[in-house]
Amino acid sequence: MSSPGPARTRREHRLGRRAATVGLVVAAALTGLTVPAPLVSPVAAATSGPLGAHYDATGANVEFRVYSSRATRVALYLYQEATGVQEAAALPLVQDSGTGVWSVTVPVSTLRGQYGITGPVYYGYRAWGPNWPYDPAWTKGSTAGFITDVDAAGNRFDPNKLLTDPYARELSHDPVTPAHSDGSVYGTGPQYRAVDSAPQAPKGIVLPDGGASTGTKPTRALKDDIVYEVHVRGLTENDPSVPAAYRGTYKGAATKAAGLAALGVTAVEFLPVQETQNDANDVDPATTAGDNYWGYNTLDYFAPDRRYSSDRSAGGPTREFQEMVKAFHDAGIKVFTDVVYNHTGEGGPWNANDKNTYSLFSLRGLDNPTYYSLTSDMQGPWDNTGVGGNVNTYNPITRNLITDSLAYWKDTLGVDGFRFDLAPVLGNTCQHGCFQYSRTDPGTALNRITALMPPRPANGGTGTDWIAEPWALGSGTYQVGNFPAGWSEWNDKFRDTVRRDQNAMGVENVTPSDLATRIAGSSDLYQASGRAPWNSVNFVVAHDGFTLADLYRCNTKNNSQSWPYGPSDGGSDHNLSWDQGGVAADQRKAARNGLALLMLSAGTPMTTGGDEYLRSLNCNNNPYNLDSSANWLTTSLTADQSTFRTYAQRLIAFRKAHPALRPATFYSASDGNGNGMGQLDWFTPAGNAPDGTYWGDPNNHALAWRYDGTELGDPSSAIYVGYNGWSGDVDFTLPSPGPGKSWYRVTDTSTWAEGADQVAQPGAESLIGGSGTAYRLHGRAVLVLIAK
Repeated sequence: MSSPGPARTRREHRLGRRAATVGLVVAAALTGLTVPAPLVSPVAAATSGPLGAHYDATGANVEFRVYSSRATRVALYLYQEATGVQEAAALPLVQDSGTGVWSVTVPVSTLRGQYGITGPVYYGYRAWGPNWPYDPAWTKGSTAGFITDVDAAGNRFDPNKLLTDPYARELSHDPVTPAHSDGSVYGTGPQYRAVDSAPQAPKGIVLPDGGASTGTKPTRALKDDIVYEVHVRGLTENDPSVPAAYRGTYKGAATKAAGLAALGVTAVEFLPVQETQNDANDVDPATTAGDNYWGYNTLDYFAPDRRYSSDRSAGGPTREFQEMVKAFHDAGIKVFTDVVYNHTGEGGPWNANDKNTYSLFSLRGLDNPTYYSLTSDMQGPWDNTGVGGNVNTYNPITRNLITDSLAYWKDTLGVDGFRFDLAPVLGNTCQHGCFQYSRTDPGTALNRITALMPPRPANGGTGTDWIAEPWALGSGTYQVGNFPAGWSEWNDKFRDTVRRDQNAMGVENVTPSDLATRIAGSSDLYQASGRAPWNSVNFVVAHDGFTLADLYRCNTKNNSQSWPYGPSDGGSDHNLSWDQGGVAADQRKAARNGLALLMLSAGTPMTTGGDEYLRSLNCNNNPYNLDSSANWLTTSLTADQSTFRTYAQRLIAFRKAHPALRPATFYSASDGNGNGMGQLDWFTPAGNAPDGTYWGDPNNHALAWRYDGTELGDPSSAIYVGYNGWSGDVDFTLPSPGPGKSWYRVTDTSTWAEGADQVAQPGAESLIGGSGTAYRLHGRAVLVLIAK
């Protein structure tokens, strides 16, 4: 999302107080004057403790701490209300030159009795520095002291911009709201630098530490999870079974825990829920430009997004988020959140070739070179991801911001795991003028995260599930298979191999070996680094791109359509999609195959909300801006959608019932000399072991494999899967099901079997036969048998 603007969008202190001094402070604040440096402040420095705003151990004082190594002056502005009022006080902070932390302690009695703040404490900061030194003549809206918008060291201080605390636990609102729609107030540069943003700017909210219970965290191994990626608002905004006041909220999402558990979901992965600019979504549905539904543009790394709370009073979003997490935990479901530490909502330059005009919300106005990676001349952002400029993740202060916020979401808000957007940026080892990814450097944010917060063990237990999106857009950012121990990754090679094999026969070359490598857990990516199959988060579709239904219904994207399905810009042109010749029954069959290959493969499967009922976006493959009914889930299903949901539910249950499909280590194979079965063995349709020629021939589009679950605790000794990628029928000769056993059919995805019982219930499987039995599998279908 672009920057809003015209171009787009912690120790207790005994405090001596003098009434006259207090009066002067308040008077100065109310007249817009900054308290002069010689003035004796009625408060003291908060000399040690965590960053942010916190009540001390007695609850009698609020301690404010903010970092800036380059500021020459920082002032705390306190407000009775979030907007529409002047500050109740403006207090200078004292810097600890050894740490770069600026601090002040304010007694609660002073907040109430002297400043008249009897409700929530709203606050922000103004900062001066080398490019804009403090001048006693400065008043709000003036340019007194100004030298330049950006100096040679990359400083971008502007005291006319009220800055939010990077450690604020909640924000009052977004920078742009329906009532305050002028994003230019946050701008720098000659047109905007003298505009005071405070009347409109978001304020931090002081909250007590702790909060509501988040229940008992599940300790399930990631290999045993079924991940369900979904938008917290979209989950219930269109659900009439949820009370209207709770639709699209954390409270509404909590009501879906039991239903998702019944579907088989074990981990819900929410698209970003940290504060982002979305208060102004849907003001004018006819104009979607600038709207931000997905939320990949973070404004505050600690604050749960207020828009997703039915209780928007101070502390309400935090409590409601915690209550939602508890509801999912009570249902045995983990909660993952998608987090964005590679860039922020401050964005990049408003105009190309303009080094002066930028948005100042928080980090940029406090310490630009600390928080952002800059070009070698320090005049602009280093941006090799295409999203406005990289966060300076190799800087220790910024790295601490990342790890501190993750610890807060994990420990206080109860989150079980995190998926990191454009995660290679967290492995960058260059602060300015370059990008250099490292998997092994202990100083990267990637390695500090797992050193401070250990990952969950392979077989489950306490710990955190760490998942990377292992790519970005620029040079050096594609790092699939190259993340540190303890990290799992979205596996786009699994996605693309399945898509190519299903949808691009004759156009894209996929060998049986390619497909088998992905099905067996992508050992080529993870084994050499000591990781396991479950470190591969397998998916066929995600929020970014086509839905499962549209992958098999659309030949090309159609993002320019009208509301509610568009318009949206961007979106990949390389989707590996195909409409199956326009035949609806074949489209549903292809979707069954895609889901089957996902659920029958080693790794951690992820589906996207609505895939279970074939949700369609009419071929829009980039609906990031559509906060619309088309982009929300529905409970009003057609007969075909209900049938597919039953298929998905039973297929998930089958995976969960068979440990052989969820290996903790890579499979072993038989010795090829007839000495029993390996954990995983491969077959041609004729029932023979493939030779090198067969493995490497992209013209072979049929493959079968058998899992032996004996060593893996499987209640069934064997599972057989046959996959026919050809358009015509193929006869498969079945291998041995084991002594004294026969093969029974669990599912055949062919159209002839479509219906509620396409996946047989346990005990209702159809007898097929023993070793050597021939099974004719129709074109483009998957067969699953069990031995019993």
